[in-house]
Amino acid sequence: MTQAEPLLSTADDALVIAGHRYASRLLVGSGKYKSLDETRLATEASGAEIITVAIRRVNIGQNPGEPSLLDVVPPSRYTILPNTAGCYTAEDAVRTCRLARELLDGRKLVKLEVLADPKTLYPDVIGTLAAAETLVKEGFDVMVYCSDDPVLAKRLEEIGCCAVMPLAAPIGSGLGIQNRYNILAIVENAKVPIIVDAGVGTASDAAIAMELGCDGVLMNTAIAEAQNPVLMASAMKHAIIAGRQARLAGRMPRRRYASASSPLVGVIE
Repeated sequence: MTQAEPLLSTADDALVIAGHRYASRLLVGSGKYKSLDETRLATEASGAEIITVAIRRVNIGQNPGEPSLLDVVPPSRYTILPNTAGCYTAEDAVRTCRLARELLDGRKLVKLEVLADPKTLYPDVIGTLAAAETLVKEGFDVMVYCSDDPVLAKRLEEIGCCAVMPLAAPIGSGLGIQNRYNILAIVENAKVPIIVDAGVGTASDAAIAMELGCDGVLMNTAIAEAQNPVLMASAMKHAIIAGRQARLAGRMPRRRYASASSPLVGVIE
C-alpha cells in the first residue's frame, strides 16, 4: 500500500446485519433530545444509518395527529430499528415487536430488550431467551440486548439472533466498558455481529469497544445528554472510525520495559 492509497474504503469494511450492508458502525438512539430538530441534527452529525426507536415512548405513527419521529429521521434515509425498551416481560416485548412490524410496513428487524427491574435496567436473562426464541420462530431479525455474559451471548446466537448486543455498563450510566475481558470473550466466540449497547459515556469508550473487536456501538444518552449533542455525535462518529482502523492495523505489543524508538546499530560512540 502506498501513501496515496486509502487505508480501507467503507465499501470494503461494511457492517452486515441480517444481510444488509452499512457503511457506519455507529448506531444511535432517538430519545432524550430536547427537540425533534436536535434529534435530526445530532443524527446527521453522527453519520449513523441505523436509528433505534422505543415504540412505547416515541411516536412513529401510532399516535395520529402528533409530531412523528419519522418526520426528521425518514425511513427512506435511515433504517428504523424499533426496540422494546420499557418491556419487563417476554410477552410485552413480543407484542411490541409485532406492533412495530405493523407500523413499519412489515419490516422485521427489531432490537429486543426484556428488562429485569427499573433501577438497574439490567436484562432479564430468562425473559430475553424466551422472547428471542419466539421472535426468531416468527421470522423476525432479532438484535438482542444482553448482559456481558459470554455463555448467554453464545446461546442467543445459537437461537438465531442476527446480532448480539452486550452492555458495557448499565443503561445511561456513562461508565464505559467495565469488563473488557468479557466483551473480548464474546467477540472471540461469535459468528454474528457483536455491538456494544449501553454504558458508553464519551468518545474514548466507543474507540475502546472497536479496538476490542466489536462490530459496532449503539448509544443514545452519551450523545443526547452531552452539553453539545451535535458536537458529541460528530466525536462519536470519528471515534468509531479510529477504533476500527486501529483494530485492523494491529496495535504494537505491550512491553514491561522501555524499547528505544531508534535502533542502536551504527550509533557513533
